[in-house]
Amino acid sequence: MRNMEVTERLYILFSSSLALRTPMNTSALRAALARAAVTDRNVDPVRSPLGVLGRRQLTQFDLLGQSLSTMAPATCMVFIALWMSTFHGNAGGLLAIIGATVIMVLVAICIRQFTARLAASGSLYSFVAHGLGKRATLTAGVALFVGYLGVSISVLSNAGENLVQVAEVSGARVGPSFSMLACVMVAAGVAMICIRGVRFATRTILVIEVCTLVLITALLLRAPVHVDVTETTTSAPVGFVLFLIMQTVLSLAGFESAAFFGPEARTPLRTVTRTLLISPILVGCLYVFAGWAGMTGHAGTMLNAYFGGIESGASPLLVVAVTVGVCFSWIASTLGFAQAGSRLLFSMSIERIIPAAIERVHPTFRTPYIGVAVFVGASLIGALVHDPDGRGIATYDVVIEMALTLGYTLVSIAALRFLSRIGEHTLWTRLSGVLAAAAGLGLLGFAAADAASSGTWLLVIWLAALSGAGALWYALLSRYRPTSIASIGVFDTVETADLLPGSSELTLDEGGKPVLTPARHR
Repeated sequence: MRNMEVTERLYILFSSSLALRTPMNTSALRAALARAAVTDRNVDPVRSPLGVLGRRQLTQFDLLGQSLSTMAPATCMVFIALWMSTFHGNAGGLLAIIGATVIMVLVAICIRQFTARLAASGSLYSFVAHGLGKRATLTAGVALFVGYLGVSISVLSNAGENLVQVAEVSGARVGPSFSMLACVMVAAGVAMICIRGVRFATRTILVIEVCTLVLITALLLRAPVHVDVTETTTSAPVGFVLFLIMQTVLSLAGFESAAFFGPEARTPLRTVTRTLLISPILVGCLYVFAGWAGMTGHAGTMLNAYFGGIESGASPLLVVAVTVGVCFSWIASTLGFAQAGSRLLFSMSIERIIPAAIERVHPTFRTPYIGVAVFVGASLIGALVHDPDGRGIATYDVVIEMALTLGYTLVSIAALRFLSRIGEHTLWTRLSGVLAAAAGLGLLGFAAADAASSGTWLLVIWLAALSGAGALWYALLSRYRPTSIASIGVFDTVETADLLPGSSELTLDEGGKPVLTPARHR
């Protein structure tokens, strides 16, 4: 444990010095550069376990595109407006959206405590490891994987359904089996883009999301129109306000996906942290705006065009534009979750808590292609049996929301423990951590109690099983692969290539952790 703390502080100190660009004495700098010019590089350099992904690739805009993609804000705005319009304009729903946004911003502040100090490809899973025990870390890993995979299945299935709508609106005649074929096509395209390279993927995502957001926002500013939509609000086994809070949390879920790319960002301690704070605030405001538009009738034009089609009286061009925009947002979300999920699997594979084959990285594109194939393949299998319009879809959403909420709650508690351990707490960080953890626990408790009161005991059992998954996984690792437990929580570290030759040296201690030592000059 002490070695891990020393390594953490070493990385923090090194990264902070790069970010702040602390001025050095000119003569000392000249001497260091002169020494570096005549110093041979270490023949046996120390490398970061995450360096294989490629460093300093992603800019602030790339990370923002990744964060936006997993939230799919354009699509979520459509459904939030639908729920608010069919709930007959109750202000309680709007307050629920605002409250959920505040909760997620508090969670972002908790995650920020880690991203400002560490860069890891496991995101919340890796962060919890530095604040709570190994069992809690494995529980967070299960919750995060289940949540990401569950949302990925849903968005991939909806992307297939929307492609059918696009074909029908365009006048093409397609059979019912085209939806499954469309899912396969989207999955194949997503996998190829993910493997092709992270920069290409994130910039593609950003263009799609920005264009779709502009279209949806413009439509929500139209004059109030009567909403003639036959869609029902929800059949979830929880009350509507609680359902809307959980759906808003689900709609904001994934804002933290930028943290998966810390090792690949140019200045991770700054850019990842900035993205985590900007994205939930920005998208949360868009959701509040969409709720207001649905409540006041301003969303009528958009809702009638998307859900009613040409039969609602909307122009064919408007119907095509809205349908294509929402469809592209679904596809971008599928791409975002595939990128994030593959890096979660990559991190776990490096630690050997899942098969080591998943850590393989493409030699040219430097992407975890096996992880991409596994995650996209699992999403496709789920999407082929997932029915976006099925009777149990609301219950499915609550199952996924519980998993994600559990992950956010654990990272909030971990942030409190982490800052306490390193002695860097402030009144604001304590308040944010306590409120975020209390909100998460309260939301899970209310959801379980509400489900139990409606007789849906399956959700209560699911929450109990999910909470105990980490302890069960830990027991299995202790029996069959005990050495992997000590490696849980891997993060990016300084490499020999990061150091000025002759200034200092990196060596590995007995536990395999890099240790910085003064250079021995002749």
